[in-house]
Parts: sequence; C-alpha cells; structure tokens
Amino acid sequence: MIAKRAAEMTSFIVMDVLEKAHEMERQGIHVIHLEVGEPDFDTPQCIKAAAEKALRDGHTHYTHSLGMIELREAICEYYADIYHVTFDPDQVIVTNGTSPAMFMLFSTILEENDEVIISDPHYACYPNFIKFLKGVPVTVPVYENDGFQYRTDAIKEKISGKTRGIFINSPSNPTGNLLSAERMREIAGLPPYIISDEIYHGLVYGEKEHSILEFTDRAFVFNGFSKLYAMTGFRLGYVIAPKEFIRPMQKIQQNFFISANAMVQMAGIAALKYAAKDVNAMRHTYDRRRQYMIKRLREIGFGITVEPTGAFYVFANARHLGNDSYQLAFEILKNAHVGVTPGIDFGQNGEGYIRFSYANSLENIQEGLRRIEAYLNKRG
Repeated sequence: MIAKRAAEMTSFIVMDVLEKAHEMERQGIHVIHLEVGEPDFDTPQCIKAAAEKALRDGHTHYTHSLGMIELREAICEYYADIYHVTFDPDQVIVTNGTSPAMFMLFSTILEENDEVIISDPHYACYPNFIKFLKGVPVTVPVYENDGFQYRTDAIKEKISGKTRGIFINSPSNPTGNLLSAERMREIAGLPPYIISDEIYHGLVYGEKEHSILEFTDRAFVFNGFSKLYAMTGFRLGYVIAPKEFIRPMQKIQQNFFISANAMVQMAGIAALKYAAKDVNAMRHTYDRRRQYMIKRLREIGFGITVEPTGAFYVFANARHLGNDSYQLAFEILKNAHVGVTPGIDFGQNGEGYIRFSYANSLENIQEGLRRIEAYLNKRG
C-alpha cells in the first residue's frame, strides 16, 4: 500500500515537460529548452579546480554535521559584505542543496495542521514540502499588475493562531520579480517568523536585492550555490536560522543526511572567495538574454506588465491563447518543439501564464521564440 503523503503529492510539471522533451530528442527531434531553471554555463574553473584538489587532498570523508567551519565562516563573511548583516557561523547548516534544508526546517517548526503562508504563484515544490510534513500551505494571491508583489494587508488577513511562518522568495521563481525593500520591511514586522528563499540572489539586473536579515533576525534563510555559480549538480546549499533552532535541525541532518559532501564544500569555499568575476560575466549575459526575451515575447503577443529584474525567468500572460496552460505548454512542445513551463505548475493564480527561462544561449532563445511565433501564427 502506498502512503497517503506519497500518493497525494503532485508532480513537478516542468520535469514532466522536460522528460517528454527528452523522449522527443531520442526520436531525433531537435527541442529547444526554455522550460528548465538551470544555468547553461559551465561551472567556473576556479570552483572545479577546488573540487579536484579536494579529492586529491583526501576530502572524501564526513564533515561536521553543520558543515565545514571554513565554509560557514565564508558564508557569514559573504552576507556581511553583500548585505551588511552579521550572524554566527553556528547559525548556519550546510546541506546537500536547499531542498534538504527545507525538509529540515519544516520538520522542526511544523506540527500537524500548522500553517505556512506562501504566495500564489509560488515555486512549485513549496506546498509539497509543507504538506509532506503535515503542515498546511495557505496561499495569498499576487498579481501581474502589482509586479507579483506580496500585499502586506493580504498576508495579515491569512495569519491565524496556527501560522508558523511567512514564505517569501525574492527574486521569485516563477515571476522573476523582486520584493521592494519597503514591502520586505513591512512583512518582516508581522508576528510570524519569515522564511526567505534567497537562492536567486546575485542574479539581479538594474535593482538591488535585499536579504530578509536586513530587516529582522526572526527569520530563516535558504540559499545555495546552484543558480549563481552554475553548480546545480554539486548539490550544495545552506540554511541560516536563529540559534534556538539549530540543534533540532542539526539532529535531523545527522540522522537523515549526516553531512554535505566534503569535496563539494571545498568547492563552495572557492565559489565564495574567487568566482566573483565569473559570476559578473554570467549575470551580464543573462541580462542581455532577459532584455531580448521580454521584447520578443511582447512582439509575439504575450503580456508582460512589469518587467522581471531577477532570476532567469519571464512569467508571461498567455490568456489570449486560452485558459489551460498545461495543455498549451505540451501543445507548444509537440508542434513548435520548444519546452516551456505552464503557469499552473506554480499555483492556481499562475493559470493562464507561461514561464520562459532564459538560462539558454541567445541563439537558442532566438530560434525557440521564432518557432513559437511561427506556430502561433499558424494556429490562429
């Protein structure tokens, strides 16, 4: 018998799209991938060299369950330099990507039927993490004409005696938009703890992202190396938490994960210390792609009221093409041979939108949008 929590878990639709695209590619069809939120860049050489050296030097054993002290200190230095906030290295737990960090945090703060407030649309996996650990995701709709920003008053209306946290994600997946400093300050002043997913920090164009730690220390921060440093396959992340929550999460780490990989942690130290030049080059390239994609999507007929200024996504209004984004995404894949992500993957308020990723070469983006335009013109 399959456990209810597994049977009721929804699929990650973008992966369904990707896997269908891979089937088509095995049949010899050339598919352009604008669905996947994964950097197309190779990992910077200084990071790869550090990983190789770590293997040669014997960093192949368990580390401290919180993570190597050198890496935790480097994370503290990074946040002090970028955001001018300070915290102790013992407030950091290094994890195998941010997903284990979410599992550990929600295992620590949630009892059955406790609530976590999230935006709608939101990253597709947030509700499943919360529900898997017997919590209840409570959604607050955010709207295109407001830049998909959380409305503080709308959040207040959803706070109850069971609310254990307010989840924010800026820059956001799927929208690519940032929360303003003013709204972050307002949200930080609300009674529940704030849970801030900062994985897309550093991938910001023309604006300045803010860490929730600039506004409150009653917060949990998820961050990692996958997006900014093109290290998705390394699986390296971390959570920053108030001191009283560290020991409970550490025990979960010890029992379920033991520690993050030693050689990967050494690569993370190199990323923080030596990869700034590579990161800047990637960010400038992303920005050129972003500007092109926004312009072309508008020419094709998609709606973009507020231009996204972070991450590597454009969340475009496709309601003129119908109200079933799932069907539309697979229709585009089948007929235009371009992978895109349906808005319904990100919540009911995402229905009618399509997420386009510009984590691909400009040449592929140009060809992919040309194909979509040609197909939609033919479709009528």
